[in-house]
Amino acid sequence: MPNRPTSPITVALATVILTGALYVGLRPIAGAPPLGPLLDPVHGVWALARTAEPAAQSAATIPGLGAGVDVRFDDHGVPHIFAGSLTDAARALGYVHARDRLFQMEVQTRAVAGTLAELVGDRALPLDREARAQGLAAAAATSGYDALPKDAVAKVLGEAYAQGVNAYMSAMSSDELPFEFRLLGAKPQRWESKYTAYLFARMGLTLGYSDGEVRRDAIEALVGRAATDALFPRDNPIQEPIQPNGQRAPRFDFRKIPPPVAGDTARARTAMAVREAFATLAGTGAGELFEGVANFRADDQLDDVAVGSNNWAVSPKRSASGKALLAGDPHLALSLPSIWYQAHIVVKDSLDVYGVTLIGAPLPPIGFTRNVAWSVTNTGADVADYFIETVDDPARPTKYKVDNAWRPLTSRIEVIRGKNGNTLATDTIYHTHRGPMLKAGNAWVSRRWTVTDASDAIAPFLGAARAGSVKELWEATNSFVWPAQNIVSADRGGHIALRSTGHFPVRSRTAERGDLLVDGSKSANDWQGWWKPSEYPQAYDPSQGFVVSANQQPKDPRVDPRYFGWDWPSPWRALRINEMLRADSAVTPDAMRRMQTDPVSAQTKYFLPAIIEAIAAASTRDTTLARAQAVLKEWDGRLVESNTSAVLYEAILSEMSSRTWDELALPAAKPGDRPRRADTPQNMILLELMQDPDSPWWDDRSTPDARERRDDIIRASVTAAWRRVSERLGPPGPAWEWGKSRHALVRHLLGIPALSRREVPIQGGPGSVSPSSGDGNHGASWRMVVELGDEVQAWGIYPGGQSGNPISPRYTDLLGRWSAGALDSLRFPRTANDLQGAITSSRLELRRAP
Repeated sequence: MPNRPTSPITVALATVILTGALYVGLRPIAGAPPLGPLLDPVHGVWALARTAEPAAQSAATIPGLGAGVDVRFDDHGVPHIFAGSLTDAARALGYVHARDRLFQMEVQTRAVAGTLAELVGDRALPLDREARAQGLAAAAATSGYDALPKDAVAKVLGEAYAQGVNAYMSAMSSDELPFEFRLLGAKPQRWESKYTAYLFARMGLTLGYSDGEVRRDAIEALVGRAATDALFPRDNPIQEPIQPNGQRAPRFDFRKIPPPVAGDTARARTAMAVREAFATLAGTGAGELFEGVANFRADDQLDDVAVGSNNWAVSPKRSASGKALLAGDPHLALSLPSIWYQAHIVVKDSLDVYGVTLIGAPLPPIGFTRNVAWSVTNTGADVADYFIETVDDPARPTKYKVDNAWRPLTSRIEVIRGKNGNTLATDTIYHTHRGPMLKAGNAWVSRRWTVTDASDAIAPFLGAARAGSVKELWEATNSFVWPAQNIVSADRGGHIALRSTGHFPVRSRTAERGDLLVDGSKSANDWQGWWKPSEYPQAYDPSQGFVVSANQQPKDPRVDPRYFGWDWPSPWRALRINEMLRADSAVTPDAMRRMQTDPVSAQTKYFLPAIIEAIAAASTRDTTLARAQAVLKEWDGRLVESNTSAVLYEAILSEMSSRTWDELALPAAKPGDRPRRADTPQNMILLELMQDPDSPWWDDRSTPDARERRDDIIRASVTAAWRRVSERLGPPGPAWEWGKSRHALVRHLLGIPALSRREVPIQGGPGSVSPSSGDGNHGASWRMVVELGDEVQAWGIYPGGQSGNPISPRYTDLLGRWSAGALDSLRFPRTANDLQGAITSSRLELRRAP
């Protein structure tokens, strides 16, 4: 049903509510002006009401435009851009991005450049120092964007896109200045084409960052190398790989986990100090100030049972319609406005693509055309190595040694300024030929990382949008460098495919294991080259009739034993998706939609029976255990909102993990401090350990006079979980309903409560296809299903809306349907005239500047 126009009374009422909420609930923001100007009836927050919805007909000029561009907005506010050239289409998209999401563009750019303090004040200094240390903007300016030839797609379309952004800002009235700028007393900076490179660099940090070597060192110090290799293995003990291996069910390669050895606490503390130093390069503090700064953080890097992305494709022989089907739901941080912006771009005889665009980029990285569709999940491959460098002066190094010869260090002087241009800090960042070098404890460590390599990040997406088949899409994405992605695709010819795509380093024989720190004094330890595309994990029209990726290990080590990464997420989502597809030989688009929010967690059928069995085996009658057993036995394992057992089950698993992995905890540094755990194994490792009920890992170190076995720990965990849940929620009943404990939190970019949406109902939980973590702000950032028939049909949704104006009806108009697991039909007209009447909300005519 088309959306009805929002009445002026509704908009005015929303303005009143927003003003009141801001007055009573606005959290202090450093550098913000007094609240009074925001309440100015002419130029304050009330002006937002006057721009809440675009005019039904409007026109604008853009310098450099080759010809007129017709932009039709449909009933969901999605622009359909009809242009005469690719560069004109990029100009138009830049214009509408700026019109609808200008503050988002600003904060994303400043987050990478390390200039947030210039926008919000001194409070952002730690974030800016992190960004400067990461050096993403510097890399984009030297080895990245600036190093590309003038005719590179990223430069040609990036410059055109910038013209569109700046054309909007030049013509923008004071009423159109986004609310956040008013709140901060700031104005937007001019957009430069290199800022698109910044955007992709930030995605590279999110999706391609790894610090496994640094993590491992602390764990090894506590429990030894053999145990570390087993707890954080390079190969997943549950195999359901992305590249099909001929199995019709997952394979469990469980082994006995070696016992822990006596730990070296001093070494572990040193290793943790190194890890904390390198946390600077991960940008881990960003979300503490702004959700929008960190909103590219991938769920793929968080708790393996709580979060994760999915995609899959089904061949015509297994679909009800006899057409290829594709589904994708990348999971990222949820924010208002969303990371994504839907757009349809048509260039006559050249391009006709619908997808979700990133704010700051001229083409969609996920989408579909008349011939192909594609989506992505994060590969999780190890594309970063850390080298212990030998320097001439540990206090103030000027040189580093390689092959017994000294090489000069290069350095960057980073001056960080505040809102008034005052200098807040001056940092010196050293570089080896590998990358930035930081002091970590008593050592100097440098990082070699694919994300600092030159890359035309736009060209592969243009190639994908022009591809006529899956094979052509593969050819187009051969040039994709970073961040490595599992690209699923399907075409109208009935072909399906899945390939892990990006640059994967070939390591030397002496440094083949990328999960260990490397001696930087030997050039032989440097990377030797890249995997060939033919060696990538991949599948094309597999005999099973479907392909699936859910961040699991891409290749079965029995097929290819080479190192690709380590400590892979537990493959519960992959197991469940494969299970559903194996059971359905006539898949429909609606079945694909339901699968995206399927409430079954594959882990439950392995853990739940073992928990119930351990309770039943208790030698003495215990009231708490009996009550817990009754609650668990009545549960079917589905994580639906109404069930009252899952909250206890989740608490039990949490207790089991804490009690089992106590050997990984560092002793408190001083009295009163809480012990810190160096790391926690994925919960598939806990399942692997459960096959060995007498393992020394079950022994609780806090009870030296007793030796616990598996069932002792399970029962103690059940008792503690029952107590914990009862103290928080009371006795079993409606308060224990899963839906009352599980919500999505969709934060405004500045974290302002009045502009955020809290306690959004969701279905699913740990290990399910649509995972979540409590009142978490990570989830499906976009859900899409495509059927590639004679006429392509597609459905999709994301949690938010097209507009960044909190008064606009397009700010959260999609959120309710996203919460319910619904998808909107995506309008895919061939011509502008196909968008008529109620399905068109407004029209924008872009003209050449005189």
